[in-house]
Amino acid sequence: MAFWRTYDRIAELVDRRWRWHRLPRVLGLATLVGVRNTLRRENLYDTGPASGAPDPPPGPPTPEQLAARTVDGTYNDLTKPLMGMAGSRFGRNVPLSKAFPEPAGRILSPSPREVSRTLLTRSALIPATSVNALVAAWLQFMIWDWFSHGRHVSEDPWVIPLADDDPWPDRPMRIMRTPPDPQPVGSAAPPAYVNTLTHWWDASQIYGTTREYQQFVRSGEHGKLRIDADGTPPIPAGDLDPTREPGFWLGLLMLQSLFTREHNAICDMLVASYPDWSDEELFQRARLVLAALIAKIHTVEWTPAVINNPTTVTAMHANWWGLAGERISRVAGRISDSEVISGIPGSHTDHFGVPYSLTEEFTAVYRMHPMMPDDFDLRSLTDDRGHGQYTLRELSGPASIDLIGKIGHTDLLYSLGTMHPGLVTLHNFPRWLQEFQRPDGKLADLAATDIMRDRELGVPRYNEFRRLLHLPAPATFAELTDDPAWAREIEQVYHGDIERVDLQVGLYAEPRPAGFAFSDTAFRIFIVMASRRLNSDRFLTKDFTPAVYTPEGLRWIADNTMTTVLLRHHPELRAAMRTLENAFQPWSKVRTAPMG
Repeated sequence: MAFWRTYDRIAELVDRRWRWHRLPRVLGLATLVGVRNTLRRENLYDTGPASGAPDPPPGPPTPEQLAARTVDGTYNDLTKPLMGMAGSRFGRNVPLSKAFPEPAGRILSPSPREVSRTLLTRSALIPATSVNALVAAWLQFMIWDWFSHGRHVSEDPWVIPLADDDPWPDRPMRIMRTPPDPQPVGSAAPPAYVNTLTHWWDASQIYGTTREYQQFVRSGEHGKLRIDADGTPPIPAGDLDPTREPGFWLGLLMLQSLFTREHNAICDMLVASYPDWSDEELFQRARLVLAALIAKIHTVEWTPAVINNPTTVTAMHANWWGLAGERISRVAGRISDSEVISGIPGSHTDHFGVPYSLTEEFTAVYRMHPMMPDDFDLRSLTDDRGHGQYTLRELSGPASIDLIGKIGHTDLLYSLGTMHPGLVTLHNFPRWLQEFQRPDGKLADLAATDIMRDRELGVPRYNEFRRLLHLPAPATFAELTDDPAWAREIEQVYHGDIERVDLQVGLYAEPRPAGFAFSDTAFRIFIVMASRRLNSDRFLTKDFTPAVYTPEGLRWIADNTMTTVLLRHHPELRAAMRTLENAFQPWSKVRTAPMG
C-alpha cells in the first residue's frame, strides 16, 4: 500500500509537470495507472439507498438470477442485490460536502441563457474530422442504457430573466427542475437523485427495465426479439413509446434496430449448438452476449476513435485485453490475475470499497450535444445521390420511423458513416437543440438547460471540479483556453470571476490533447468510471465464463466488432468500409462511374 501511494503521488506530480499525453507512450501509460489509482481511492462516494428501496431487502437469488441479468438490474452483486438496480441513486465523484447546489441568489448567475447565446451558439459546424457521425448516434445509444433522471417536474421551474434583445418566445424562460429523491429528516447530505435506468452495462436500451416492456419486445420463439419487415423493432404505444421521449432521433433508432437484429443472429448461433434449449434460456444467453459485445465495442472501438491518442488507444485496449494484448488473449486466455496484464473481463469483481453506481459527474461530462450536426445530407449507397437535406428536428421523434421506411437502414447508415460529427467545443452547440421542441410542443434551450442541470445537481463549477480531480485550476482566462477571443468572451460573461466559469464552458474551452474530440478534464472521469463499469459487474468479471455465456457466446464476443456487426446485417456497406480499421472512422463515399 505504501509503495502504491508513493507511486500514485509521483504519477500525479509527473502529470502536472509534463502532462500524460505529452510523454512517450510507456511513460504516459504508467502515469495514467497512478492517476486512476488515486481517482479510485479518493473520488468514489456513495449517496446511500434510494427512499423507495425495499425494506427488508430481497431474499437469496434464484437459480435464474445467479446466471442471467435481471430486467431491473437486481442481483448483479449477490451480497447486495439492490446495488445498481433501476431506481437507485446516482453516486458522486466529488466529496459530498462539495456537492451542494449554490443558494438561490447565486445559482442563476450568470444567466444560463446568456451563457448559451454568447458562448455556445453554433454559426457553422466545427467538425471532428477524424470520426464519422455514427459516434454521435452511438453516444445517444449508450446514454439510453446508462442513465436518466426521469421526467422533470413542471412545478416551481427555474425562472431565467431574458435580455431585451433575446428572441426567445416565452418571457421569462422557464427550465423544469429535476426531482430529488426525498432525504431523511435531519440529513446533512446534499440532495441526491435517482437513475430510472439500471446502472449496469446491460443493453437496457434494447431490453427495457420493466417486465412489461421486455415482454413487448420479445417474440416468444427461439429467444428472439420482435422486428418488423423493414428491420425496425415495433414501437409500443402509450407511456412505453420511446419516440415520445426527449432525445429520441433517427440515429438512436438505427442502432436499436441493428443490435436487435444482432441479438437474433446470436440466437440463431445458439440454436445451432443447443437445439433443445427453451426460449427463455436462449434469450438470456443472447442478452448476456449482446450486452458484453456492446461494452467491448464502446471500450476498444468507440472510445479510441474519439480520443485517438496513442496512449489512450493502448489504455482502452488494455481495459479489455490487458497489456498482453488481444492476440495473447485469443490464443492463451488470461495469463495473469492482474487486470493490467490480462484486462478486466474475467478478472475478480471489485467495487473499490464503495457500492457501485454511475455518478452525477459522469452524467455531466457526457453532456456532449456539440457532437450532433444540425443538417444531414442523406445519400444513396448505390450511387451517392442525395435523398434530400434534413435538419436534426426533422430526424427526431416519431418522424424517424417514417424516414427509415422511406430511405432504408443501409442508406441511412451510409449517410452517417460518411458525415462528420461536431467537436465538443465552444460555439458548436446545435441550433436545433437550442430551440428544441419537446414532445409536449414547448420549446427548450438545451444548452441553457445543460448549464442549469449541472448547477442544480451540485456538480462543481470548472475550477473547483479540476481541483477535486487533483488537477491545477487556471488562475486567469488566458490560462483556461488557448483562444484569446474565447478568453475575452468568457471573461465578459462571467464578469471577470474565473471561479464562476461553469463546468461545461470550461470543458469546451480548454485545449484538447492531440486526437481528442473532448477535453482532458472530462477524460479524468472516464479514467475511473470507464473501468469501474466493468470492474463492478460480475457478468463482465468473475462470471465472464463459458459456463455462463457458453463457449460459443464468448467466441462471438471475441470475434466480432462494430464492423462485423454492420456487415453481417448490411453487407452492401462493404464497399464504403473496405479500408477502415475502425467503423467509427470516416467511410469512403461510393460513386458510380459515369457511362460512356
